[in-house]
Amino acid sequence: MLPPSLPYALLALPIANASLQRHDHPPRPLSRRANSSTPSSGFYDPRNNGGSWVDNVPNSGGGHEPLNVVILGTSDADVLVDQDVNGGLINYFQSIGFAGECLGQHEGVHQSANLGDGNGDVNETAVMRWAYGDPVIGTCRESIEGGNHFRYWTQDGSQANSGAIFMAASYEDTAAQGHGILPNGSRYRDWLVGNATAQSSVIPTPNLTNTSTYTGQTTMNSYVYQTTVQYASGLLANSSNGINHASSVSVNGLPAIDGLVALMTVRILQRPASTR
Repeated sequence: MLPPSLPYALLALPIANASLQRHDHPPRPLSRRANSSTPSSGFYDPRNNGGSWVDNVPNSGGGHEPLNVVILGTSDADVLVDQDVNGGLINYFQSIGFAGECLGQHEGVHQSANLGDGNGDVNETAVMRWAYGDPVIGTCRESIEGGNHFRYWTQDGSQANSGAIFMAASYEDTAAQGHGILPNGSRYRDWLVGNATAQSSVIPTPNLTNTSTYTGQTTMNSYVYQTTVQYASGLLANSSNGINHASSVSVNGLPAIDGLVALMTVRILQRPASTR
């Protein structure tokens, strides 16, 4: 069995024909969208309408986690639908090595985010966890041993309906250690990006800038996805202020987060023959 310190393990694990229905609470209704209201940037900046690039962590003394990954609303429409059929979002998440909570059970409190779309503070749609190569029960192992995970929200309110998926990616410690967030939090955003773009080596977090790009392909249930990532600055602050677990996440005197957001465009390159 592979330890959680090997984020690109999915490249060698056969997970291509699994399917999983999950939700720790009923999914918010999402429709197949034509992206007619999506700006060319692929998202609306939450700050323009009272929102934020950090979420809210209950019972943390006012702590926040960064929304450090966005699947752009200019991605293929089917990818933005919160389902595991027709190449939807859950199938895509499984293709990059993540699945829903262990046996559909959510532990801990729900975090909320305001994406500036008119919906106000909204609880996460779900938490997706590193599946250790098994999207059916692998997240039960993650719940015990820790691992890469993320929460996500959709920017779909009437005031800013981009269809973009905002994600807060991090890496939690073992259950025995209270599921704290491990040091150097930004690299776990980059582990997710590395899996989504099928990188053969670890993305060098300290060397990233707003000109860094990555691209690659993943497969699940005969759907082939291409993910292109562009890192962006000027959205998140390069800071420790208000960041949950900041004292343990920061390393070598650097801020808890590096201020970069991974902007992901996802295309479906191939579909099962029966759906063409």
